[in-house]
Amino acid sequence: MEGNTHVNSVGMTQAPYAPATADGTVRYDSRTLARLGQVASDLLDHAGDRVDDPAWVDHARHAWEDGPAEVRRTVREFRRHSGPDGSLVLGRLPINARALPPTPMVKGSVQHTPSLPAAMLLLFAAGLGDPAAFAAEKSGALVQDVVPVPGQEEVQGNVGSVELTFHTENAFHPHRPDYVMLMCLRPDHEGVAELRTSCVRRVLPLLKPGTREALGRPEYVTEAPPSFGPAGEGTAHAVLTGDPDDPDWCFDEAATRGVTPQARSALAELAEVAHRTYTGVLLRPGDLAVVDNRVTLHGRSAFTPRYDGRDRWLQRTFAFSDLRRSRDHRPGDGAVLVK
Repeated sequence: MEGNTHVNSVGMTQAPYAPATADGTVRYDSRTLARLGQVASDLLDHAGDRVDDPAWVDHARHAWEDGPAEVRRTVREFRRHSGPDGSLVLGRLPINARALPPTPMVKGSVQHTPSLPAAMLLLFAAGLGDPAAFAAEKSGALVQDVVPVPGQEEVQGNVGSVELTFHTENAFHPHRPDYVMLMCLRPDHEGVAELRTSCVRRVLPLLKPGTREALGRPEYVTEAPPSFGPAGEGTAHAVLTGDPDDPDWCFDEAATRGVTPQARSALAELAEVAHRTYTGVLLRPGDLAVVDNRVTLHGRSAFTPRYDGRDRWLQRTFAFSDLRRSRDHRPGDGAVLVK
C-alpha cells in the first residue's frame, strides 16, 4: 500500500513474507484467482437462505483448505506476523462485481442473502480464525455493508462520508476482533476515498520516551457507542499493552480520552504522529483489505456520495484468532457476542 509517509527504524520487526508488488498489494496470477473463485463458487452452491447459517460457516471453514496453497500461505504468514504496517491487501479477488445490485442506502444494512463476496469473506475469515459479530452492531450479522447513508454524512461511523478518524475496531470492548476485513465491491465516484491505516510499529519509534511510558498506564477511558447500552464510564485501560518493543494498542481517536493531564498530552502526540505517518490505499472492486486490529488503527478519508445506487460499497467481516476467549459472551457457542 502506498503511504502518506514511510518511516524506517532500526530494529523494526519485519513480516516473514514479502508482498508481491511494490505498493504492498498481493496480486495473484489468473490461474490462482480462477481456482480461488471456483472454491468460493462451490461454497456458494452449498449455501442455504442466509449468510449467518452456522452450517454454511462450518462449510467455509472446511472449504478454505481447498483454496490455492499460495493464498493460504500468505494468510498463514500474515497471521503469524502482520509486518511493519499491520495490514494486507489482496488484489482483485473474483467477486463478479458487474453483477452487483445497487449500493444500499439504509442504516444497519447487512448481507443476509448468500453471495459471492460473502462467500469470499467467510473463506478468508476461516483462514484468519473464525468469523464473529456483535449483537448490538448491525444485529450481529457476519457480513455487514459499509455504505454512506443520506442524512448521516457527519457521523463518525460506517454510515458517514466525512473523514473517519483513526480507531481500533470496538476499542471499548474486552473482546475486540483480531482482524477487520474490508472487501471493496464498488469504489466512490471520484475514486478519492482511501482506507487509512496506522501501525504501532511505525508510530512507536517516533514517540517521546515519556509519551510511550504514559500510554502504558491505565489512564484512558473509551466510551462505547449508544447501541451497546447506556452511556457511562468505561473501564480504565492503557493504550499500549504487552511487549514494550512490539505492543498491542487500543485507541479510538473519537472516543478515547485521557483522565490525567499526562494522558491527554500523550494522546495528542499519538494522534499527531499517526496522522503524519499513515498508509493510504484506494480500494478497487475485488480488493480485500485485512487489518490486524491489535496493532493497527484504521480510518477513511472523506468523499462525496451521490445516493444514486453507485456509491462506495464495502463489506466488512470480523475474524477472531481465538474464539474461545469470548465464550462467555456467545450463547450456545455461536458466532454472535451478546454483551
